[in-house]
Amino acid sequence: MTTIVVSGAIANKHRHGGSSWVRMSWAEALRDAGFDVLFVEQIDEAACVDAAGRPERFERSANLAAFRAVTQAFDFAGSAALICPDGPRVAGMALEDVLARVAQADLLVNIGGHLRWRPLLERIERRAFIDLDPGYTQLWNAEGRDVGLAGHDLLFTVGTNIGTSRCDLPTGGLTWRPIRQPVVLDRWPWAEDGEDLSGFTTVASWRGAYGPLAWKGRPLGVKAHEFRRFLALPAAAGLPFTVALDIHAGDERDAEALRRHGWDLRAGATVARTDAFRRFVQRSGAEFSPAQGVYVGTRSGWFSDRTVRYLASGRPALVQDTGFGADLPVGEGLMSFRTVEDAVAGAREIAADYGRHRAAARQIAEEYFAADVAIAPLLEAAGLTARV
Repeated sequence: MTTIVVSGAIANKHRHGGSSWVRMSWAEALRDAGFDVLFVEQIDEAACVDAAGRPERFERSANLAAFRAVTQAFDFAGSAALICPDGPRVAGMALEDVLARVAQADLLVNIGGHLRWRPLLERIERRAFIDLDPGYTQLWNAEGRDVGLAGHDLLFTVGTNIGTSRCDLPTGGLTWRPIRQPVVLDRWPWAEDGEDLSGFTTVASWRGAYGPLAWKGRPLGVKAHEFRRFLALPAAAGLPFTVALDIHAGDERDAEALRRHGWDLRAGATVARTDAFRRFVQRSGAEFSPAQGVYVGTRSGWFSDRTVRYLASGRPALVQDTGFGADLPVGEGLMSFRTVEDAVAGAREIAADYGRHRAAARQIAEEYFAADVAIAPLLEAAGLTARV
């Protein structure tokens, strides 16, 4: 059986339930396609914390506890390893077993270039880099920063416009192949009407992990900068809007502005666990979300993995235009907006014909993001064939 190693950040993003779904969906999609999949993550001890966010040793960290819980929930216990290079120390499998499996691997799927530990990296001859942050990756690379591209044979990006006339991001002379984020539909079935939440919802990190950028004299901001443009939406649309928001105490003025304009704010911690994230999405009515200014301003074609899960659940999505309309059907089930007026019109259209938009949302997920469809470009480029 062909072995594929998948690497991505779960323990490193243990407070973000949506991040677990992203990484494990790639691993599960490849396993469902008939491959022997080993999931590997590395974490520095300096990044390890306890449940309160205080520094903690690797063995007792909340990061490791989250890694174990997630990999067990996705039936990867015994086929997943968390490696702390300091030592090195390994949890989940014995190091010698990890090295033996890796030595047999035909492909590494390195999500975000996460795996950097050379004793593992050098044992896998064929390596594919999956870019989840289009714009950041290409601009940082152009600045000469190490984003982990070296040594990869195949470069994929969820910014499906990169390298085309629709997007002027620098390619660095590299061939970027478009790819969509997979969803395992059995994990995200059609959900009945929402129970706890109504109207439009989203899950957001107010500022995200990265700061603003600039390209060709254009400022490219974080999500907060875009979200502020749509503060008035709940009152303008006359519909309920909820956001599970990870926001720093220093941004309380922004949080208060959201509440004052009619947003129902939930703590980001309420969706920190993988199952809580899914429950929040499937008990929502639809999604509304701005995007990071980097994705919007570069017209990269970025499309959120979170939105994919709303669509799969039969939840229509109203999301900020990043140029994804060149690759995906827009107007039924999936609506895009650029202005407040666009957003108001889109929200009212979804509410007025909700059943039709729900059905279209699920259909988009099935046709464009189902696991076998989404990973097909990766397998073709790597010369691999699904076994089921």
